Amino acid sequence: MKLLEHTNEKLERLQIHFGRFTPEEVIEHLTDSDSAYQPTMRSVTVLFADLKGFTRMCDEMEPSDVVGILNGYFRCMSQVLSKNHGQVTELIGDGILSLFGALRNNPWQVQDAVMAALEMREALEEYNKELKDRGFPELSFGIGIHKGRVLAGVMGNYELSKFGVVGDPINVAARVEALTREHNTDILITDDIKNDLDDRFILKKMPPLLVKGKSEPITTYTVEGLKKK
Repeated sequence: MKLLEHTNEKLERLQIHFGRFTPEEVIEHLTDSDSAYQPTMRSVTVLFADLKGFTRMCDEMEPSDVVGILNGYFRCMSQVLSKNHGQVTELIGDGILSLFGALRNNPWQVQDAVMAALEMREALEEYNKELKDRGFPELSFGIGIHKGRVLAGVMGNYELSKFGVVGDPINVAARVEALTREHNTDILITDDIKNDLDDRFILKKMPPLLVKGKSEPITTYTVEGLKKK
């Protein structure tokens, strides 16, 4: 009996710690579906967010403060993304890769992604108030959103595997995020996203610009907010 209780306690601790490194919805998807391990082509919406000037901040602050600020930022942003049906797939340095519609079909994935970006803007404003009160510099980010077909599935080896995606839309979202610096804005979407949005969103067209890996300039739109009802 004691052995069984001890085993159950270990399993509960393992589940808690494993959940910190792999999103709970991914775990549920992999355990509930017999075909979850099979790679498949899916149409997904990709949101890539990256902090601006954070590397310079790291050089000027104590490592423990940097990690604390970054962990608080990730916590705030992940909560917003999860609320809007986004799956945080990667934390890359100070960047966040989130997918909408990768695990399950989501006909509202474009709306969800853009709404998430707007709520991330609000969440960052609130988090910056907290940072200011603690005597830390404020953060700013850029967000790029694009959609397209990607290869989704469990990838890796026997030592380390994860659910991930591969495809050009990932690269495009990252390139669009980089354009936020050129256009001096924080949220940019592509034509593919704009064409699937409803009329709730206030958009402003940006001048087309070339990005790495593309032969033609990309037209983007900054998302200014929601129209008043």
